Amino acid sequence: MNRSFRRIGALGAATVAAVTFAAAAPAAAAPAADGLEFTLYAKEVPSDDSESPGARPEVGDSFAFADDLSRTKGGETIGRDGVTCTVVRAGDPMDVLCVGTFVLNGGPGGQLTAQNLLSVDPSDEAPAAFDIAVTGGTGDFKDARGWIRSTPDGDYSRMEFHIGR
Repeated sequence: MNRSFRRIGALGAATVAAVTFAAAAPAAAAPAADGLEFTLYAKEVPSDDSESPGARPEVGDSFAFADDLSRTKGGETIGRDGVTCTVVRAGDPMDVLCVGTFVLNGGPGGQLTAQNLLSVDPSDEAPAAFDIAVTGGTGDFKDARGWIRSTPDGDYSRMEFHIGR
């Protein structure tokens, strides 16, 4: 698959999403009335992509990707995510179902799970921002709910987390 199609799947769920905190992260996370709000930057980890770049995706095609997470662009890596996406409707636009897990280190610590159904224009080189549903978590994120706004930002995705419990 080509990079723009893979990035869209970026849950980061488009590919669905990923998150982590370092030990100092609580100072960077703003407490919301009923949870946490914080921003991370995701940068895709290079992979051996054997798909032909011009191939039109079909129903059932799937792909996976991983991102390193940091609090700032180019900053120290403080977490990671893993996302799988499957084309569930071909055409223009096509629908891609993505599910991802974000590993958070330090305090708070644990994992967040997220998913979304994203309508994608495969020819769009500048995808729009999209929201990802937080479906649960472990550790300090047990019973987490909320959403993540993923916005393309150059070679990164800006991930704004809005986590409730």
